[in-house]
Amino acid sequence: MQMQTLTKRSSDEKVFDAVVNVLAALIVVIVLYPLIFIVSASFSDPALVLNGDVILLPKQITLEAYRNVFHNDQIWNGYGNTILYTLIGTVINLVMTTLAAYPLSRPDLPGRGGIMFFVTLTMFFSGGLIPSYLLVKNLGMVDTMWSLVIPGAIATYNLIVMRTYFQTSIPWEIQEAANIDGCSNWKLLTHVILPLSKPIMAVMILFYAVGHWNSYFNALIYIRSKDLYPLQLVLREVLMVSQSDAADSNVGLESKVLLAESIKYVVIIISSLPVLLMYPFVQRHFVKGVMIGSLKG
Repeated sequence: MQMQTLTKRSSDEKVFDAVVNVLAALIVVIVLYPLIFIVSASFSDPALVLNGDVILLPKQITLEAYRNVFHNDQIWNGYGNTILYTLIGTVINLVMTTLAAYPLSRPDLPGRGGIMFFVTLTMFFSGGLIPSYLLVKNLGMVDTMWSLVIPGAIATYNLIVMRTYFQTSIPWEIQEAANIDGCSNWKLLTHVILPLSKPIMAVMILFYAVGHWNSYFNALIYIRSKDLYPLQLVLREVLMVSQSDAADSNVGLESKVLLAESIKYVVIIISSLPVLLMYPFVQRHFVKGVMIGSLKG
């Protein structure tokens, strides 16, 4: 009887594993195919792309779109600006979020429930675009780098995630023991809490860095000088200019339309590549961080 149960359970597990593997393979195909197609389309003859002849692998490889994009000095200036904004913005985000999340995670903080209520309220209600613009303008940050990194110094969702990690993953007894040994709050944060918080720090770095890298709306609102444009805004202008030139000119109209089509795929690759390269380095900590609060032991 026991042997039959084990045999049945083993066969059920094989069926379950087969279904999981099939679903996983299907998800991988769904996720990877658009990426492979974009890369192939950027290297292929745009006429073949528009005709639907490029399905997976590139055909009639050409680098004309890459030459047009990389010979644009604004692209490199935008890259430098975005790297600077991402680095400075992410550092500010980490410092501010940590300094806010740690006290809110402590059970001995008076009134932390009320503070968290008002913090959470900002996820659902905001001052709106015009009041935000007037505030940034009155602070003298319009057309400066600080308009892109200061207003969003703390993301409410990330603050809640980090506070939850401090509460569930770092035992309160460790903090009490450190206090008994004479450890100040600042030393407790820097010498005890942060060394135990590498997973959540990796998650926060990924969340904030990707947010800064992909951000364009704040720059569209606050930045006037093209020398301060981030990469996303520069790529938007390159794409718009290439498409408008193709629409306004009657000379070589077909070739310009085709070139604009190729530039569109090149722009996607250029803007996505740094994030794709960064993710493998934080993947191990990222997987741990997203499981925050799911297990308690």
